[in-house]
Amino acid sequence: MKQKLVWNVPRGEMRIPEALTAAGLSPLLSAVLCSRGFDTPESAGAFLRGGSSILSADIADLAAAAARIREAVQKHEKVAVFGDYDVDGVTSTCLMTELLRSLGLDCTPYIPDRISEGYGLNCAAVEKLAGEGVALMVTVDCGVPAVAETERANQLGMDVIITDHHECQSELPRAVAVVDPKRGAEGHELAGVGVAFRLACEVTGRPEDMLSRFADLVAVGTVADVMPLDGINRAIVRAGLRKLISAPRPGLLALLREAGVDPARVTATSVGFSIAPRLNAAGRMGRVFSALELLLEQDANRAAALARELCDLNRERQDTEHDIWLEAQAMLRSHPEGRPIVLVGESWHQGVVGIVASRLAESWGLPAVMICLDGDRGKGSCRSCPGFNIFEALSACSDWLDGFGGHALAAGLTISRENIAAFEQALADYYAAHPPAEPPGLELDLRIDDLSLLSIDGVRSLDLLEPCGSGNPRPRLCIVGAKLESLCTMGGGRHLRMSVSRLDQRAECVFFSHTDSELGLHPGDTVDIAFYPQINEYRSRQSVQLVLTDIRRSDPRPLCARLLRGELPEYGESALVIPDRDDFAALWRHLRARGGAVSGSLDELLIALAPAGIGSARSCAALRVFSELGLVELSLGGGQISAKQLITREKANLASAPMMRALSGAAGRL
Repeated sequence: MKQKLVWNVPRGEMRIPEALTAAGLSPLLSAVLCSRGFDTPESAGAFLRGGSSILSADIADLAAAAARIREAVQKHEKVAVFGDYDVDGVTSTCLMTELLRSLGLDCTPYIPDRISEGYGLNCAAVEKLAGEGVALMVTVDCGVPAVAETERANQLGMDVIITDHHECQSELPRAVAVVDPKRGAEGHELAGVGVAFRLACEVTGRPEDMLSRFADLVAVGTVADVMPLDGINRAIVRAGLRKLISAPRPGLLALLREAGVDPARVTATSVGFSIAPRLNAAGRMGRVFSALELLLEQDANRAAALARELCDLNRERQDTEHDIWLEAQAMLRSHPEGRPIVLVGESWHQGVVGIVASRLAESWGLPAVMICLDGDRGKGSCRSCPGFNIFEALSACSDWLDGFGGHALAAGLTISRENIAAFEQALADYYAAHPPAEPPGLELDLRIDDLSLLSIDGVRSLDLLEPCGSGNPRPRLCIVGAKLESLCTMGGGRHLRMSVSRLDQRAECVFFSHTDSELGLHPGDTVDIAFYPQINEYRSRQSVQLVLTDIRRSDPRPLCARLLRGELPEYGESALVIPDRDDFAALWRHLRARGGAVSGSLDELLIALAPAGIGSARSCAALRVFSELGLVELSLGGGQISAKQLITREKANLASAPMMRALSGAAGRL
């Protein structure tokens, strides 16, 4: 059974500081900033300007690494750059390769094959490069755990400079330099490409020139690797976005165009959702050098051809991912509630299952392990949920594993077929003994009660929050108690298009990678939606579109209980529940048809009132009004509720009831 995410819906009235709107900020942006603690023009301005010096972080061994590279230039040595197959690794490889070639060095880039070689240095690759006459190897986005591989390079007479940003182990490789910000006490959160950039600045002594040349690469790698976008990273990414807009390298410009992104309106979100997946697809589908070639390419025509190739690879990746996702969903139909997900496939693509595992972990709120079997051996990708350390879990289950590695939220493993069942049980036992401290939650910035806030200008103003990402997330908003007006499929049935309304205001929505049968919703249902707002452009027409991240059927019970007790709803709900004269008449006739009384638990009461056809919340509000005017005897207590019609010959002024006056007053303030 799927574990539902807990929605952390903001309570109370939305705050829109007048000082922020007076300073020229839109009401929507002002509300988001206020929700994040920036409620004055001074604090909001400091945050929006943000950033710190790109060179403020001091990293161990930078000087030694730079000196060895300058020595290689003097000696005209052959060098190699050893990278990784993800976006951070590819951008790092491109940056360092371009730098070394610009210094006159014969430089060979090397990125291991994701499936046959796996992550990081391996001795076979080291021996191959040494055999080609490489005297100096510079690693980027990898290498800090490669003690044995570095030692093998030393034996072959090849020097190694390691640049990495992953956690250091107790033993460091015996390299010329190990440049990793995690070696310092402060542990700066730079991406691998950020570390490579710092080395480029140290080698040349021209940081501004390096920023002008490489800012786009650093921005793409930093966003793709989900680095916190504050401090140094915020400054780097902001500079990179400016370069992507004004003067991107030919490969990135071609990729933006091929992905349908307006190069003049690039944001960190564009990078994360349009550029990064296409670059990543090359590595996942075993064609990583196509991505590297694209970033290095200077010819616009060749870049356009490579961009088309990457987009084709990404579509192939999406198709493969979708097939595995559907297969996984079918396998999970009878999944026990609260048990970690462990799924096994004979023909799954190893480069794609990690994405599916991430989607499963996020969707189900549970750790997810996807194992690809090849004969008697299996390779698994593991993703976790907040509050549960998957690396520690694998450590506890290591008796059943051939090998594993990773960190708290993501890991990989190898396992024998015969041990999978035992591993699955061991992981379930560990999870039961070490459950997450809190249930999985969906964090929401604002509850939107007035849909006019979601104007084109209002949504566009959120771009001022860029760069958005880890540490400064893209604003996620919600609408509670909306009517689902329409629902249809698009994209060959893989995605959904829908519209919702609230108080006669309508919004258009899309929900990617979901089907109508999966949701079990129908037009006319009352729903809550969580979403990111965006500007949709189609045939030169702009409109606001809500990109859903979750949808649920509205639960009327908490609101109904409040109304029956005579309490006001949450802010923004009053206008939705005020009964009109037709509602009162319909409920009165329904009570009379039932013999003048209804009783039972809250659930039973709502079922009994449903045939009145005016909605659960309005029925309960009307019952409360009837009781306040002496028309109904309403009894609450012991988990039971009863409502009995009273005979009266006097006409009642419904608007005079305290509940009606309170609801009308609250609705008037919306």
